[in-house]
Amino acid sequence: MDTKNLFPAGFSPESRVWIYQSNRPFSEREVLEINEQLEQFTSQWNAHGDPVKGWGAVVMNQVIVLLADESQTTVSGCSTDSSVRIIKSLERQYEVNLFDRLLLGFIVNDKVQLLPMAQVAYALEKGYINENTMYLNNTVLTKGELDSKWLQPLKDSWIATKLGIGA
Repeated sequence: MDTKNLFPAGFSPESRVWIYQSNRPFSEREVLEINEQLEQFTSQWNAHGDPVKGWGAVVMNQVIVLLADESQTTVSGCSTDSSVRIIKSLERQYEVNLFDRLLLGFIVNDKVQLLPMAQVAYALEKGYINENTMYLNNTVLTKGELDSKWLQPLKDSWIATKLGIGA
């Protein structure tokens, strides 16, 4: 699955990335509302008074991605905190969990499906997923990694060694 068309061009490959996976899919209305709030946030995003070139949107109806191009303005602790505040606000507003890092995302039947980390081996054993199932590697830190390593076969992910599969 090619993800490059999901994200804007014109951002440095070194742009910082934050990924927040929802514990449930968003409705069409929610996606529109959230994207509007993210657009408003990124258009006013500042670091020590300087504008941050930012972008944020819901992708795959279940994942919020924020980008900050630091080629002109470095993102400070305060500007990172402001991004976390908007995400926490969205959590409350839409009654979702965006910070559960133990829920892992996979693409199954062209949709994001979540599995608790403790159930991945069972899902693999039962054939719900396989070593070629695409995994959402939400640990990526840059736009370059987002474009090349965000969606990867389970066998190529960091989890593969824990499961005893992969290259």
